Amino acid sequence: MISPAAATFNKDLAAAGFLCLGGFEPDANAGMPEMQGDERTKALLLIGSTGPSLWPVFTRSTEYSDDAPHALDRYTKRVLTDLANTNGFRVLFPFEGPPYYPFQQWAIKCGGFSQSPMGVLAHRDYGPWSGFRAVFLSPDRQPHFIGPATMQGPCETCQDKPCLSVCPANALSREAGYDVPSCRAHLEATENAECLSGCLARRACPFGAEHQQEAATARFHMRSFLGF
Repeated sequence: MISPAAATFNKDLAAAGFLCLGGFEPDANAGMPEMQGDERTKALLLIGSTGPSLWPVFTRSTEYSDDAPHALDRYTKRVLTDLANTNGFRVLFPFEGPPYYPFQQWAIKCGGFSQSPMGVLAHRDYGPWSGFRAVFLSPDRQPHFIGPATMQGPCETCQDKPCLSVCPANALSREAGYDVPSCRAHLEATENAECLSGCLARRACPFGAEHQQEAATARFHMRSFLGF
């Protein structure tokens, strides 16, 4: 049974559009960043969002409407820094650095993730629709948020791999993975490309379909990807 403190933490995360995607207890050889001060990091919690969870909350924020750059990063930093401070965590973000931290490696340590041909990690429940927004470093063990690290991600068991066959830019392959320049070239050269409203390869993934991004969310991220 989840503790009242953990339940409140989950509720606060959800109200801001986020969720805890898992965690792990680092060992002495993990090379983890430490808590500030003399406390040792005893748990890392991976904080993220899924396709439909963040967008409705984010679009009501001041950052979304103030016309300043990096609106999503600024919203993320403000809200998750407040939550980290409230709960006694140190927070790290993937969009700040150097140093740049190995978020994908940390996600694999949490269990349930696997490397997909699309470049992103796919989760057994959320498919390719989970975004990594921060990690919280805790001076205490967090057993309610830590599952078995051996939990398999979905790509190892996916035989058909429909993501490989639907990309109009032929930017995905089993051998080479995700060809970013080919993807960008297709989007820049194809007016009103269907991909601009959501990557077709991601949408073809049979895992986590209920967590897909809506078209408005996908267009926002595609504009960022293309530098618009």
